[in-house]
Amino acid sequence: SEINSFTTTAFGARNLTFRSPILRCEVIHSFLFFFVTEVEEDKPFILQLIHWCLWGVARVILANNPMSGALILGALVWASPWQAMLGTIGLLASTLTAVIIGQDNEAVSGGLHGFNGMLVALLMGVFSSAGDWYWWLLLPVCLRERTLLCCTFLYSGLSPLLDQWDLPVSVFPFNTVLLLYLACTGPCNPYYPHHSVMPPGAMESNASQLSVTPGVPLGVGQIVACEALGPSLMILGATLLYSPLLGTHALLGSGAGTLAGLTVSVRHGVLYSGMSGFNGALGCMAIGGLFFTFTYIQWYINIFCPTAFLSAYGDIALGNILETVGLPASNWAATVTIIIMLLLTGQSLSVYRIPSSRVRAPEQNIRCHSQWVAGETSDSTDV
Repeated sequence: SEINSFTTTAFGARNLTFRSPILRCEVIHSFLFFFVTEVEEDKPFILQLIHWCLWGVARVILANNPMSGALILGALVWASPWQAMLGTIGLLASTLTAVIIGQDNEAVSGGLHGFNGMLVALLMGVFSSAGDWYWWLLLPVCLRERTLLCCTFLYSGLSPLLDQWDLPVSVFPFNTVLLLYLACTGPCNPYYPHHSVMPPGAMESNASQLSVTPGVPLGVGQIVACEALGPSLMILGATLLYSPLLGTHALLGSGAGTLAGLTVSVRHGVLYSGMSGFNGALGCMAIGGLFFTFTYIQWYINIFCPTAFLSAYGDIALGNILETVGLPASNWAATVTIIIMLLLTGQSLSVYRIPSSRVRAPEQNIRCHSQWVAGETSDSTDV
């Protein structure tokens, strides 16, 4: 038969006849499986590095799937090749720094040391007022200590401290390094000028009436500093690919953040660009299935109680406060809200709390939690 008319190699197939769509799909699947899914120590270092970086890109949206990372990277290239290049350089710089200083192999291969550097490099490009392809910006991205060293060192230093309370390092390094960079350079720097930060509650003289609906998916795209609708939908698709529950919580959280922005009359540009929704999306994604098992009680606490709305309102408040010194609120609000929720000690919440070392996709967390409960029940009934 046609399927048996080829011999397999390390890549999956050779001497293929592409007359059948099934064979084309098998070749594409084998190619992607080799370059994205498999990772073995005997592979060339370059292939391992690509795999680690794809994991790092996926970590930005709290995913743990290199295929999602590849989709996000494609969305960034679609939105802005310059931004995508900056993010890739920051990702490589942080990952290679972790390798050089001998960080834990599992953390490096899982992309945990790369995504903070990627976010810093992306936001450097977003805030730069010098425009695209401003080559001087490559110096702070990859040659100075800001991204190459600080993100990796901060992650390494905070990990043993936060592990005592079973808390994730999350994006603490990204938020810290970005604020340091913008505070050091300032908007009038001759080499690294950046845009002035406007508070979310600033008055607008010529506000145009647009639809708020696109701001909900744009809030998901803003997690990786993407403000175009098409690439944002692609990023949402990458989230749904990893976990439909996680993608649903991203949309719900972004919608809650947009609603919170409407209730306090933030600038129309903040609503329409998704800036009022991305902190709510992050908080909702983290609590809505990653660090807590998905249940109706947990969903009620996550959606209608503090997580999504507290993240959104906290972002608006911090934006108004930090604007006085010319700095953005970034995603400090979501980060702090997630930490607060993880530190809660109520019995109804602690039962569903998932240890950081066991965090998986929400669907896997549900299955694992059922097994844990079954195991504890069987142990308690033994005589």
